[in-house]
Amino acid sequence: MKLSRRSIFISVLIIFNIAIDQISKFWVRANVEPFKETQLLGEKFILTNVENSGAFLGMGSELNPTLKIILLLILPIAVLGFVLRYVFNDKTIDKLSLIGFSCILGGGFANIYDRMMYGEVTDFFHIDLGGVFRTGIFNMADLSVTTGMIMILTASFIHRNKNVSE
Repeated sequence: MKLSRRSIFISVLIIFNIAIDQISKFWVRANVEPFKETQLLGEKFILTNVENSGAFLGMGSELNPTLKIILLLILPIAVLGFVLRYVFNDKTIDKLSLIGFSCILGGGFANIYDRMMYGEVTDFFHIDLGGVFRTGIFNMADLSVTTGMIMILTASFIHRNKNVSE
């Protein structure tokens, strides 16, 4: 079976997102003491090492083990499998959305890998620009997923506006 250039492009993007995430987490686990904060850009951008047993911002960390497996492993794997199939099969997806979906898939699989291997996910970045411009502690996989979502939303607005003006 010969892979198309499109399939190779998607695969490389997904693998790239997984690799960047896993390399950064490996470095943080090896070099950053747990819960120690290092200011990278004053108090605005902080590096720390926190293990998150839940999902986004630790949500779900208090769930019983069975619910955690269902909600944080089985359900995400099923959703990512569906999205993966969709991305490879639907040839009408525009380039920006395709890149966005690939980022989401790479980030999602990277965090699932952590949950399967370590039972939790390593988070390490914190941004605090004051007021509402403050994040929780996150990792590169989270950044990939967020970037992917922004790209898909941007593409949908671009295509919606094109259809409205036609």
